[in-house]
Amino acid sequence: MKPVAALLPGERLHLQHGPIDLVIGVTGDRQTAFAAARDRFETVLDELVAELDLLRRPVSDAPMGAIGRCMFDATRHHTDGVVTPMAAVAGSVAQAVLSAMVAATPLARAYVNNGGDIALHLTGAATYRLAVAAPDGADLGRVEITASDPIRGIATSGQGGRSLSLGIADAVTVLARTAAQADVAATLIGNAVDLPGHHAIRRQRASDVQPDSDLRDHLVVTHVGQLTASEVDAALDRGQAVAQNMATAGLIHGAALFLRGAARVTGLPGTEISQGKILTHA
Repeated sequence: MKPVAALLPGERLHLQHGPIDLVIGVTGDRQTAFAAARDRFETVLDELVAELDLLRRPVSDAPMGAIGRCMFDATRHHTDGVVTPMAAVAGSVAQAVLSAMVAATPLARAYVNNGGDIALHLTGAATYRLAVAAPDGADLGRVEITASDPIRGIATSGQGGRSLSLGIADAVTVLARTAAQADVAATLIGNAVDLPGHHAIRRQRASDVQPDSDLRDHLVVTHVGQLTASEVDAALDRGQAVAQNMATAGLIHGAALFLRGAARVTGLPGTEISQGKILTHA
């Protein structure tokens, strides 16, 4: 199957190849930028497949490809014997395509959204307004990023999303310096929102759910039953502690964690929680 390209309403570009699905928007020389995006996208899947065995192993040796190296660089700060470079694949692909566009032509603003993992380019007065949503589509609020902010990556992870999770978070949204860094952080914070051994949480080996999963024989969450309010708080507290450690280490700029209508926020100045939603103040 060859990559597919199409224009979407709002003068956005849609690129799809196998499991990779990008939506791209730019302010500037759209024709040149989109041509560069299409050219780079042509090589992405083959580049990943060539090193897939290494990328699915716990972080160890650095890959040779540009996207693989980006994945490795983002995950090597989190080595725990479980995390693999695949934890940063969506954000790294978004970064690679964005970099190709920015190198091809000056752009005031650009973004590459890879299934909710977003790489940003902002200059001057350009801004990016983020809608934070739970896996069920519930609107969880807005965050505005400006060119003067250090944030250029956004990622969301959680139980029931595109990837398997070791935790029970409905959603974890992370803002970081790069999309790859945000991607792996969202995955690991989502894993940490958990209640180990709880009778209402069902788990299976990752390889039994997805035979090609990089998580192999690790137990992933397949169902979350009834939880009390105190249990929800305990699970979110575990995740928030991991998010706070990452923020203190400079690995992320902020995170919002959601579970069963409750929420926690770390490192997002100008925000507050109200009924499980992020509220931003202009």
